[in-house]
Amino acid sequence: MQEKPEAVVAGHLCLDIFPGMEHLPRGEFSALFQPGHLIEVGPTTQSTGGPVSNTGLALHKLGIRTRLMGKVGSDRFGAAVLDIVRSFGEHLAAGMVVDEGSTTSYTIAINPPGLDRIFLHCPGANNTFQARDVRFDLVGEAQLFHFGYPPLMGRMFAGEGEELLEVFRRARETGVTTSLDMVYPDPASPAGKADWAAILKKVLPCVDIFLPSWEEMLIMVRPEWHARWLEETGGVLQDRIHTEALRDLTGEMIGRGVAVAGLKLGDRGFYIRTAGIDRIRQMGRACPKDAASWAGRELWSPCFEVEVAGTTGAGDATIAGFLTALLKGMAPDEAMTAAVAVGGCNVEAPDALGGLRSWEDTLARISRGWAKKPMSSPGPGWVWNPACQIWMGQGGE
Repeated sequence: MQEKPEAVVAGHLCLDIFPGMEHLPRGEFSALFQPGHLIEVGPTTQSTGGPVSNTGLALHKLGIRTRLMGKVGSDRFGAAVLDIVRSFGEHLAAGMVVDEGSTTSYTIAINPPGLDRIFLHCPGANNTFQARDVRFDLVGEAQLFHFGYPPLMGRMFAGEGEELLEVFRRARETGVTTSLDMVYPDPASPAGKADWAAILKKVLPCVDIFLPSWEEMLIMVRPEWHARWLEETGGVLQDRIHTEALRDLTGEMIGRGVAVAGLKLGDRGFYIRTAGIDRIRQMGRACPKDAASWAGRELWSPCFEVEVAGTTGAGDATIAGFLTALLKGMAPDEAMTAAVAVGGCNVEAPDALGGLRSWEDTLARISRGWAKKPMSSPGPGWVWNPACQIWMGQGGE
């Protein structure tokens, strides 16, 4: 008999196809990719993608009893997705929905050396995913429910997010701790035209842990900043990452009801703020036993020093590390370090899962003195914790 899950991960799922590009000259992407050119690539690597796979299978590899809930079509890509998931454990595919009337979502990941990746994406069956596709009986047995990438799931943002609200409302009713991750919406797509500020206003009161990226949150709730800063920085938004902006965005999240508000910052690391102790104590079955240590915190962790082979799934892996640490009962500064450690292992391989180690091996790597990237103080009042290599602020709620 299958043990009760510790975590259920639902949401976006696809087949990722990675053309081999390791041999291409580093940093010469724009010169090579020109109309009419034939570019020789290596063998493809195929893996499942999206948070159901990336975060869910990462949790599984880290030793968390996990169940996955995604939706595929009854086509060859769908069969490939299910085969890949089953290769990690037969039970992991038991919560999948196979929709006869849909095609399976797929992504072609253009991942040249030395540059961030570009995705060619077909939403497929993800656009029809809805609340009734979630096994809430299993959610009710778990400590943690994580849902990811609603901007790539048409039903989730239609009607100002009513279906997404239904997912989180029903999950919250089971007493589980709820977690939400986002993805950057294509501004020209229906998702990019959705009113995400209104959607989040409805949904976030049912979310305990919200972990979007800095740019995702920016375009959703501060689109005027996003547009102005894109123009002023020439698209290098990381030039505008500073404490005041991070506090504004996470303050918006906590003000909407979130207990733990985090922002993934790419190679600038990971930032979180937490709500007061009363809200922390209402986090559901994965609530930290030492709620006081999690209340009113502000932390900023730099990334670990690594040789980057690819960035696919790095944010999802970081989330998996953070959620694993929460389930293991770690303090927030330890959880931050674990998060960027799992993210650091991820980027050492070109795919989303190949670089990940076991939980024990990851912690051992940290304990052996794995160094984080140098990072100057974010501003007045910040204190450096050398044990965890984390900056601690005073801007918690």
